[in-house]
Amino acid sequence: MLIADLALDADIRVLGDPQVPVTGVSLDSRSVEPGFLYAALPGANVHGAQFAAQLIARGTRAILTDPPGLEMIRQAAPQTGETTAYLVAENPRAHLGAIAAQIYGTDPAHPVLLGITGTNGKTTTAYMLNGLLTALGRTTGVIGTIATLIAGTEQPSVRTTPEAPELHALLARMRAAGVDSCAMEVSSHALAQHRVDGARFRVAGFTNLTQDHLDFHGTMEEYFRTKAQLFTPAFSDSGVIVLADHWCRRLAAEAEVPVVTISTDPGDAPDWLVTMQDLGRFTLAGPAGVQLAGTSPLPGDFNVMNTALALVMLERAGTSPADLARCAGSFEAPVPGRMEVINPADPRAIVDYSHTPDAIEQVLAGLDEGTGPLVIVFGAGGDRDRGKRRAMGRAAAREADVVIITDDNPRSEDPAEIRAAVLAGIRDAIADGSARTRAASVLEIGSRSEAIRTGIDLAGSGGTVVIAGKGHETGQEIAGVKHHFDDREQTRSALASRGSHTGPGRVQD
Repeated sequence: MLIADLALDADIRVLGDPQVPVTGVSLDSRSVEPGFLYAALPGANVHGAQFAAQLIARGTRAILTDPPGLEMIRQAAPQTGETTAYLVAENPRAHLGAIAAQIYGTDPAHPVLLGITGTNGKTTTAYMLNGLLTALGRTTGVIGTIATLIAGTEQPSVRTTPEAPELHALLARMRAAGVDSCAMEVSSHALAQHRVDGARFRVAGFTNLTQDHLDFHGTMEEYFRTKAQLFTPAFSDSGVIVLADHWCRRLAAEAEVPVVTISTDPGDAPDWLVTMQDLGRFTLAGPAGVQLAGTSPLPGDFNVMNTALALVMLERAGTSPADLARCAGSFEAPVPGRMEVINPADPRAIVDYSHTPDAIEQVLAGLDEGTGPLVIVFGAGGDRDRGKRRAMGRAAAREADVVIITDDNPRSEDPAEIRAAVLAGIRDAIADGSARTRAASVLEIGSRSEAIRTGIDLAGSGGTVVIAGKGHETGQEIAGVKHHFDDREQTRSALASRGSHTGPGRVQD
């Protein structure tokens, strides 16, 4: 494709040679290949235009940038004006997705895209969709937090939703591999930063909206408005919304594309009513008398709703209820670090990614009671939404018998200060006589490995320990340095050496 062949918005100026051919796009100077368009964008610390001159010296002949970036390039490489094509816009990031879609030949019908957004449950629902599609005999793809899957081949993910050039390159690879359906997590950051521009979703799903990422969005209102963009004609054909909270109900009323709703409460008058049974079994009653019986492959009532959401999204995308009925009760969808049972009993040990107040509450409340205590080990991430820390502590105190506060990813913050904020929330819950508080014991143990060992010992033979917050992650970032740390490995090691550690940390009053 030539630069001249691109359909560009009117506010993009094309300078230099429009006959330059392009075969790919990248906004990372380290991954620019011969024939690529380099997106030289302003960043948090440096402007991408600083790297343009060295790329031009190596043969790059097409650059997308803003006016300040163009001036930087002209000063560094003044002789390239006629041999290089410059695409110049005030906000080049806003155009990057549409340009990448054209260069990579993105087709809205191949693969069929199923997008999931919301605060909690995106990853699990994506894997539920993948499991169901696999059971239906489809060739599948997944784009999300844990990994990218292309027709059964896995590659690591850098972020929940990739940057636009990477996304469209992935979709091209999926088409080449024969992928017909792709489940994709769509984060609020991705919507705000134009990462999914140029992609079109056959169906968009909405799980819930609870406090998170306010360090980025500022307010819950802005967080909601960003998520709601997915339910507009610019991005999707239709939507499915779980009526989990008032934000979901508002979205159902304000969505700009046709939507259907899911709820366990008949009073919500949902399009699809979920009736829960035991052991993860449930029934779905939908329009025109459709009845589906399903079973969640993962424990917890919230995973029943994730399963129901996946089923309704597939029905909305054109899969017949008869086909769904054949696999809804017996499909497999293992999700690394999401309600992952490391030990089934003695004690039961579960690793989960829950790192918001609502997620912690849902995970703990959805576990069936054992004969021993319910223990949670968790912390809060540094350099992230500080306002949720106290609420995380309150949620844990309401639902667990034993709460062990430890470090998550402190990043650049003082770990002790992060723990103190979470502990303040626990004290709030204990001091509030009007609220139900279950916690009988609270401990602060800075070492996460020691906290996990203590939690397993305190759970005993009949209890359950939930190690929350990091899930599938294999690193712990402390003072800017990432150390290898995997909650699943640490849990298995602690189970193998029960009773051998030196003892608990500081008990909180």
